[in-house]
Amino acid sequence: MAFSKTHNEPSGQGAARTVVCPTCGGDSVYSPANRYRPFCSERCKQIDLGAWASEDFRMPAEAPPADAQYGDPRLEH
Repeated sequence: MAFSKTHNEPSGQGAARTVVCPTCGGDSVYSPANRYRPFCSERCKQIDLGAWASEDFRMPAEAPPADAQYGDPRLEH
């Protein structure tokens, strides 16, 4: 997470950090006052949730061969 600057929290809880929103790249206040943190808005939070739900974020993996009925034949003895 990239921290760019700090400012005083309006509720008196100390300094809040401004971070880069993971979705849009804009500034986002990282404090309890921002209910969407680390995102800057509900829209950015929902975009990220939708990407997870549609499996846009996944780990790369080799698919087993189409003719392997029970998985990877390299692992069978």
